[in-house]
Amino acid sequence: MPKRVAAALALAVAALISHSPGAGAAPSHTPRTPPARTSPARHVVLIGVPGLRWSDVGPSVTPNLWRLAGSAATGLLSVRAVGTLTCPADGWVTVSAGARSAAGPYCHRPVHLTRRGAGAVVGEAAWIRHINTGFGPVGLLADAVHRAGGCVNAVGPGAALAAADGRGRVDTYAPAPAAQPPGAGARCAVSIVDAGTVGGGDRASAVRRADATVGTVLTRLAAGTRVVVAGVADEGRRPHLRLVLATGPGTAGRYLGSDSTRRANMVILPDLTATLLAWTGIPAPAGLIGTPLVPDAVRPALADSVADLSSEDLAAQTHRWLLPRFFVGFVISQVLLYAAAALALRHGSLRRRRRILSATRLTALVAAAVPVSTYLVNLVPWWHTSRPTFWLVAGIVAADVLVTALAMCGPWRRHLLGPGTVIAALTAAVLAGDLLTGNHLQLNSMMGYSPLVGGRYYGMGNIAFAVLATSTLLAAAGVAQWLEPRAGRRAAVAAVLAMTLTAALLDSWTAWGSDFGGLVAFVPGLATTALLVAGRRVSFLRLQLLRATGMALVLGVAWIDYLRPPSRQTHMGRFFGQLVEGDSLPWLERKFTAMAHTFGNLTLLPVVVAGFLFVLLVLHRPGRAGAGGLRRAYERAPMLRAGLSGAFVTAVVGGAVNDSGIAVPALALAVAVPLALAAAVVALQDATPRPPKVKAFHIRRVYGTLRL
Repeated sequence: MPKRVAAALALAVAALISHSPGAGAAPSHTPRTPPARTSPARHVVLIGVPGLRWSDVGPSVTPNLWRLAGSAATGLLSVRAVGTLTCPADGWVTVSAGARSAAGPYCHRPVHLTRRGAGAVVGEAAWIRHINTGFGPVGLLADAVHRAGGCVNAVGPGAALAAADGRGRVDTYAPAPAAQPPGAGARCAVSIVDAGTVGGGDRASAVRRADATVGTVLTRLAAGTRVVVAGVADEGRRPHLRLVLATGPGTAGRYLGSDSTRRANMVILPDLTATLLAWTGIPAPAGLIGTPLVPDAVRPALADSVADLSSEDLAAQTHRWLLPRFFVGFVISQVLLYAAAALALRHGSLRRRRRILSATRLTALVAAAVPVSTYLVNLVPWWHTSRPTFWLVAGIVAADVLVTALAMCGPWRRHLLGPGTVIAALTAAVLAGDLLTGNHLQLNSMMGYSPLVGGRYYGMGNIAFAVLATSTLLAAAGVAQWLEPRAGRRAAVAAVLAMTLTAALLDSWTAWGSDFGGLVAFVPGLATTALLVAGRRVSFLRLQLLRATGMALVLGVAWIDYLRPPSRQTHMGRFFGQLVEGDSLPWLERKFTAMAHTFGNLTLLPVVVAGFLFVLLVLHRPGRAGAGGLRRAYERAPMLRAGLSGAFVTAVVGGAVNDSGIAVPALALAVAVPLALAAAVVALQDATPRPPKVKAFHIRRVYGTLRL
């Protein structure tokens, strides 16, 4: 019966992993070749409506936007700039710089403008440039247009921030569309319009006013003008995914994507800057991190696509609300697991001790299956339900039960490393498959990344890297332990190298993981595991050489990415360009500062401290506290030491070279320690003698004696 159950569970998990996102999931993005060159547009217009979301749009509430969206490509705009919230002025300055930037004083008071002829000058422009040193080159958009011999027209105070050049000068300016003389906007190839912020107490009225402004602008445009409408900033106290739509050839009936996000229906704020320049035929200047908007996947009917885009914003909001609560619960459960396991390994009679050990092993495997469950749940469109938070949590629990059952029901359940190897291998396989199929599982995962944060939209996030690296190393150790007595040590080493190098390639290569710091940390860890499997000693000098090798490989990948056209480069290629030009120091300082600040994270720090102490003082220490369970496991399965050693090396190096800092070792330990505990418990179970059975004839003999 267990074999039949295991086979059924294996088929179910395989179906889940191979399942492609359904109608409720984000459309798939396919890598694009550079689009064929078309004639530059004579006039392009960006209409910015800070705070506007797709949930605000409807045929009766916003008739102008609804009609425009019917013939345009539609998508989601992540407006994350420098801070957690992007105020309207931040959004406009980011459009000006083509990179994430801050507006400084103008987040808290109106923009100060001085009229000068047909144009204007933005007050405190020098101060705004100063506070953005190391971020975005403020004025990049207008300066690039000026070098090409053109001008930028601005309508509204926010638009003036976006249209100003490096010295704060705006070529032509009008406070509102109605105040602009007829034909004034057509004199400049690029126009930017501030349609007003949507927000405040009466949101519905603000939406209607913004829609009326959009309608006024559209009626004044010349034929052939290409238009982008975007909710360029946040409003209120919550970040959201905002509305973006674009007209032009091939846009009708499509979602709107870009190579910045590698997602079919999502773009970032600097992409607007890149689009205005690309549409007018102006080459992308240095410092621009955005890429042009491109019509991508075919979308359903307008009403259905608006509902889908609104539900993706709901998914991001659910993730944002649940994430801190999830990690608090996760950390508390980890610490309680270690405390309960320490007590369970010390106390109890012979018969009771075996039951306690069995329960402890099962609990450890349940804990180890949590990370992969947070990814598997995204195979089901929970964000389309009426209670997304409930179904997200229920889905994680159900996936955890399924994975644990698969680990405990197969023929491998009798082996010391069997169940743990199954969980580790399944975790690594799910993340590897996600990298190869478009990263649908990491987005809005509790252990993935959020589009509201804006740190990453594709590839391998730092937390997912910790999970991938640790699970791959432990799975490789389990495979090596099974293979070594059957095929020899060389075959075991070859299996370890094949599995770990494949994972490292998927994590680091720009087409998949594009993880800069991951390879630096992964190489020492996988080499440590391979050396120990081969029976070689790992010295401090070798570790330093391996770390240097990882850095050299990363720089090689970044150099290859740097050789691509600027519009096709990832952050790795841009960093290599900064390194060559000597401009990488501010970037490195920000990364180091972010990493250092994570060590004050009171949520994740207990996991690191408790995990290390539990391994050293309970599992590894001989005596009553654990009875040296981990050492017994090492004696029966020497490859376990190799896998754990490599995982700990990767965790330490990864915490030092990634801006997520302590999150990397915390998640690595959250996978490694429960699996080590499960193996140690099996070793202790096998070393614990079974209690003698009381046979029935003994009882009858005693009973008969008493009767006499």
